[in-house]
Amino acid sequence: MKLIRLTIVAALLSCSQPQQDATNVKQLTPTEYKKQVTKQQGMLIDVRTQEEFDAGHLQQASNSDFLNGDFAKSLGNLDKDKTYYLYCKSGNRSSKAAKLMQDAGFKNVYNIGGYDELKSAGLPTEE
Repeated sequence: MKLIRLTIVAALLSCSQPQQDATNVKQLTPTEYKKQVTKQQGMLIDVRTQEEFDAGHLQQASNSDFLNGDFAKSLGNLDKDKTYYLYCKSGNRSSKAAKLMQDAGFKNVYNIGGYDELKSAGLPTEE
């Protein structure tokens, strides 16, 4: 019985780990991003669908849809030595996209989270 309880506790603890710890993706809050981008310019990539992007996005962001495979296909055209800032609706897809980039050898990749949070933080948008 004690072994079963220990197994359950271990399983619950492993599930509670934040996704960024599991993938080692560098995360930035909107405030951290604002500071970071002034020191380290980079390419801003919105990994949401084209429809989401068309409804509103951060200024100077390019769109590369993670869900339909456009993002994965575009990796071969990107410079692995440059800096990339990724976002989506909630930070989930951008975390996965950042992990994909890291696995492909990109060193300076940041997940900056979700569009609504970035917009609420005062980052300039285009509607």
